[in-house]
Amino acid sequence: MAATAFLWDPRYAAHDTMDHPEGPDRVDRISDHLRATDLWGRLTELSPSPAPESELLRIHTPGHIERIRRASLVRGGEWIDADTYVSAQSYEIALLAVGGTEQATDRWVDGLVTFAAVRPPGHHAMPDQAMGFCLFNNVAIAAARLMVLGYERIAIIDWDAHHGNGTEAAFMAVPEVLYVSLHQWPLYPGTGWLDEVGVGDAEGKTVNLPLPPGSGDADGEHAFETLIEPIVDQFRPQAVLVSAGFDGHRSDPLASLKFTEAGFGAMALRCLRLAQRHCDGKMALVLEGGYERKATARSVEAVLRAIGDEQAPAVDGGKLHAAEVIDRLRGVQSRYWDL
Repeated sequence: MAATAFLWDPRYAAHDTMDHPEGPDRVDRISDHLRATDLWGRLTELSPSPAPESELLRIHTPGHIERIRRASLVRGGEWIDADTYVSAQSYEIALLAVGGTEQATDRWVDGLVTFAAVRPPGHHAMPDQAMGFCLFNNVAIAAARLMVLGYERIAIIDWDAHHGNGTEAAFMAVPEVLYVSLHQWPLYPGTGWLDEVGVGDAEGKTVNLPLPPGSGDADGEHAFETLIEPIVDQFRPQAVLVSAGFDGHRSDPLASLKFTEAGFGAMALRCLRLAQRHCDGKMALVLEGGYERKATARSVEAVLRAIGDEQAPAVDGGKLHAAEVIDRLRGVQSRYWDL
């Protein structure tokens, strides 16, 4: 059984987005749900500390950092774009999200696989722009820090329903990072097509799987078996980071995918198996999207159970909706990997 941890903090609610899908209660609802289950007693509960402001510079430009800081601490809050709000405490809480993500990787020394329930989320945050509910790119900053610490190959697996355009932009030309994204197409932000594969020495290190609406558990299993696992196995990561979004759940209002709790648990276990094969189980999962509160909480529980028990419930085989696009992606990525 894998030793599992849950990182969260009630302070994450202080990032006040008002009447917004990415609302202040998201993390508390997950924590409350887990506390009511028998799983809670098996988890190591972790509390984050804020990252130093200097950590943001690993990914973001000084101008972007200053804009968010001023919007929050000087102006007391403002809309960055039509989707993304910064409140008076958002800058400080965003540092807490970055810090929580980095601390999840620090606990590898204790043999812990941590689910970091942080907010605001991060994978849409570009190096020079906040967008899509995201201020700073938590996972990208953590990956950049790992490289400074000596990691030479880091795999980021992103199963949020929306493409992580910020993470892709951060590492499009960085061969040390393999970025794999399963996301709905078409959907915000409109990026993440098959032919976005990386540039220069990093060509082939970006793997985008744009799933058609209606895709679900069977498509996730097929994608992992035929594409994701063979590519990650050949990459041989020294660490695995998961951008764990749950807006692909069949109950979530912001997308049209049909994943279930069992499907998320199965993907989490597959990620753990990859980490166990290649890097002594060094894996951390970080909350991204997920806006139907009950479905998200149940999905996080399923992920933690699958990792802790090293066993996931069987998923319904069902109809494959993404078989054609998976075949097309195999054709694209076979230029770089043995598929």
